[in-house]
Formats: sequence, structure tokens, C-alpha cells
Amino acid sequence: KTPINNQQSINLQYSKNLFFWKYPTPLSNMSDTETKRADAKTYDERIKAVNAISKPLASRKSTKKAHKLVKKASTAKIVRRGVKEVVKGIRKQEKGICILAGDIYPIDVISHLPILLEEKGIPYIFVPSKQELGAAACTKRPTSVVLVRDPEKAGKTFEGIDLYKTLIKEARSFDPSSV
Repeated sequence: KTPINNQQSINLQYSKNLFFWKYPTPLSNMSDTETKRADAKTYDERIKAVNAISKPLASRKSTKKAHKLVKKASTAKIVRRGVKEVVKGIRKQEKGICILAGDIYPIDVISHLPILLEEKGIPYIFVPSKQELGAAACTKRPTSVVLVRDPEKAGKTFEGIDLYKTLIKEARSFDPSSV
């Protein structure tokens, strides 16, 4: 039925709102932490969505370290987020470690980055999720790639230097010619 006048359309909307209040969704009964847990995927579930070029893929432990490093680096403002910004930083001869998301589709968005990083001698590692990488980088949006600049060359105090060195060591242990 179409409403005859404005008053009738307001009543119709009002009745729709009452309908939603009478029948809440099951998620509305949960607290915020329970909702996040229901939406969150495990590491194994996220690995299933990883694309073919995601080598070296970080282990569960290394993924947590990488997210922790990105979080600390973004608060210290020694991070570059996104493909365009990372490519610009690489062309400006910035050094550090590059952390790429493995669940980027289409692959063409980031397929040129591993080659560019290998040419410049910058170690890189893949993590399974762009959503988690974006959250670690203190943005509301998913992030496909993050470049954590070398904290010693940045000239800022950085408390995550041990995380940075362990991830650099792990990323350099990967031999791209073995793939």
C-alpha cells in the first residue's frame, strides 16, 4: 500500500521501528567483547583466504609480533601505510621492514611490491589479514601494506626495537629463489 499523506507515512515508519524493537537480533544481546569474538576469525581460518604470492607467510607467533611492531611504530609515527605511500617511501630510499597482507584480491594491487622490495634490499613478510593489519596500524580501514621505517635512521625514540630486529632477522632468513 502507498501512503495517502505524510501522516500515514510517518505512522508506517513508526510501526517498522516498533517491529525492530520487538524482535532484536541475537548480536544485540551480546556485549561488545562477545560480538568481537563472534566476528573474529582464527589464524587458521584467515590462512585459507591467503593468495598465491604470499611467501614468506608469518607464523602465528610472528604475526602477533608483526602486529605489535606496527602498533608501536604507528604511535611513534615511523610507518608508511598503503601501496602508494609505501612505493613513494621505497623510491625515496627509505629502509625498514615491509609487512604485506596476504588476503589482497586482486593480486595485481600488490604483486609488484615483492620485486621492488627485493631490488632495494628491504626485507618483507606477509601476514594473513588486511583487517588486522589495518587495526594494528591504527586506522579504521583495512591496510594492504605497511612499511615500518628503520627507527635508528628515523631519529626518534622507539621502544619496539627488539621486535623490529627479530622480524628483520626472520624476514631475511627467507630465500626468494627457493620458491
